Amino acid sequence: MHCAGKVSKDFRLNTLKTACDRLGAGPACWVEVLRSQGSVPREAGTWMLVLADELVGTIGGGHLEFDAMAQARELMKEGKPAFEQRYALGPSLGQCCGGVVWLRYEPLARGDLAALRQRVARSAQRLAPALQVALFGAGHVGHALVRLLSTLPCTLHWIDSRDAVFAPQWLEDGSGVLCEHSAPVEAAVADLAVHSQVLIMSFSHAEDLEVVAACLQRQRARADLDFIGLIGSATKWSVFRRRLAQRGFSEQELDQVTCPIGLAGITGKEPEVIAVAVAAQLLQRRG
Repeated sequence: MHCAGKVSKDFRLNTLKTACDRLGAGPACWVEVLRSQGSVPREAGTWMLVLADELVGTIGGGHLEFDAMAQARELMKEGKPAFEQRYALGPSLGQCCGGVVWLRYEPLARGDLAALRQRVARSAQRLAPALQVALFGAGHVGHALVRLLSTLPCTLHWIDSRDAVFAPQWLEDGSGVLCEHSAPVEAAVADLAVHSQVLIMSFSHAEDLEVVAACLQRQRARADLDFIGLIGSATKWSVFRRRLAQRGFSEQELDQVTCPIGLAGITGKEPEVIAVAVAAQLLQRRG
């Protein structure tokens, strides 16, 4: 059987959901990084929603954010119109980044969700794309990776051949994870999003081999997966490489697989340590 679970929202949409919930309770001020020059805390498109007594999102923290929150609340209190402001991140602001940031402030009325979504969509066009990760395997490392990746700008597709292996919180709307039970597990490869970074760590070496083979077949036909990573040792990959070559995959095709996975220099066998090393590798690849 090959069946998809419920589609949840990604990291950025989770933040939007929180912002929508808060905007339903009172007016707010939208603060967005319009552009920047030099060294700055966050890039253009980054935003935060400032409410009377709380904050959703961040534009980088420090004195810049503190001052922006004060400006936003003054706008809300006095009913000022939208405006833009330039900030030099130097001694006068108590920061030594050395760059320049332009912020835009826009008031949002209570419950104006259409305006909020419009602004989030606009800002998303400026931001670097979120990681598109397809994770095969819901073992200890898989769970550790999901816990970590769900806190990052990441669209996460999690697949396993076993039913009832996904913790309940990941099956809920808003979890940021698309959980899929797929049997055979390699059948899910055909439906992965374009430019997915694939991580393969199932409970079975036999399943791992089939998922790798399916990924290489897709690369041969479409060449649209950005990364194929396999958990395991160099010995495991040597065995897999020989078996895949026997199936007709060329040396060049096999070179598309990375095994072992994880950023070099991060050592440790604990699932959480492996998760950090793998997440760091994906972020490093994104640049």
